[in-house]
Amino acid sequence: MTPAQLGICYLSLSAISLCIGLFFWVLGATLVLPFSALEIGVLGVCFVCFARRSLDREHICIDANQLTVKCELAGVLHQAVFQREWVNVELPAHAQQLIALRGQGQVITVGRFVRPEWRAALAAEIKRAARAS
Repeated sequence: MTPAQLGICYLSLSAISLCIGLFFWVLGATLVLPFSALEIGVLGVCFVCFARRSLDREHICIDANQLTVKCELAGVLHQAVFQREWVNVELPAHAQQLIALRGQGQVITVGRFVRPEWRAALAAEIKRAARAS
C-alpha cells in the first residue's frame, strides 16, 4: 500500500468514525464522540509508524568496478561504495546475523529483508558477483 493510498484509507475511516460519533452525540450519548476522536488519533499514529517502515529497503548494485549498497531504514539513507576487488563479504555465523560488507574503512550490513536461512546463499551470491569480471 502506497502512502497516498494509506492516507485515503485513513481519511475515509476517520470520516466514518466521526459520523458515527456525531450520530450518537445527537442522540445524547456524549462519550462516544471523544472515544471516536481517540480512536482516530491512535489509528493515525499507527499509520504513520507503518508508513515509515513500509519504505525501508536495501539496494545492492554491482557495476564495472564498484559495488554500491544503499540501505534506507526509517527514512534514513545509509550508503557505501566499495571497489569490487577490495570488498570483503562476511558470511553470517548464525542464521539471525546480517551479512557484513567491509572495505576501504567502511562497513555496512545487508540482508534484513531476506529470510535468515537464505542469508548465507545471498552472501555467496554477492561474493561471486563482486569477483566476476
